[in-house]
Amino acid sequence: MSKTIEIRWHGRGGQGTVTAAKVLADACLSTGKNVQAFPEYGPERAGAPLRAYNRISEKELRVHCPVLRPDIIMVADPTLLDSINVLEGAPDNAVLIVNTGKEAKEIRKKTKAKDSQKVLAIDATNISLETIGRNLPNACMLGALTKVTEIVPMDTLLEDIKGSFGSKFSDKIITGNLDAAKRGFEEVKEG
Repeated sequence: MSKTIEIRWHGRGGQGTVTAAKVLADACLSTGKNVQAFPEYGPERAGAPLRAYNRISEKELRVHCPVLRPDIIMVADPTLLDSINVLEGAPDNAVLIVNTGKEAKEIRKKTKAKDSQKVLAIDATNISLETIGRNLPNACMLGALTKVTEIVPMDTLLEDIKGSFGSKFSDKIITGNLDAAKRGFEEVKEG
């Protein structure tokens, strides 16, 4: 990784979007990368739209501002596609990963993604309901991101999920999140 990779997350309060950015940062730190993870909130309430950001680099990071030209866009809540342009500022080679039960080609059409932009879909909501019992798509989205970008090895991501959730949640919730991440890795589809 010679350049800085910038990621912009779109989600709603309570979905674990900010937690996903932080877990990704921890996993990147575990592999020796320089990283930033930070949220941008509107009204701080459950269900309110929010953004979170990551910067990942082999070199020291000196920039401290929101990500304006994201290499990767993660959309945890597909209803946001109706109200915001998630591809705003994205370069021609950007990667868009959306939590949706729809086909990636439908998302490509809806977002008007360029042919040169990679669009992928993962039904993270359904997977999280099956594995965790709640709509918490963050671990599944992280698994999909790991598969598509290889930013961190999957085993490193799983260890950091376990470490991040270990003291806060029951074994059932931790196992559910690990299973969700694995399924995200296996089930993400390009369109």
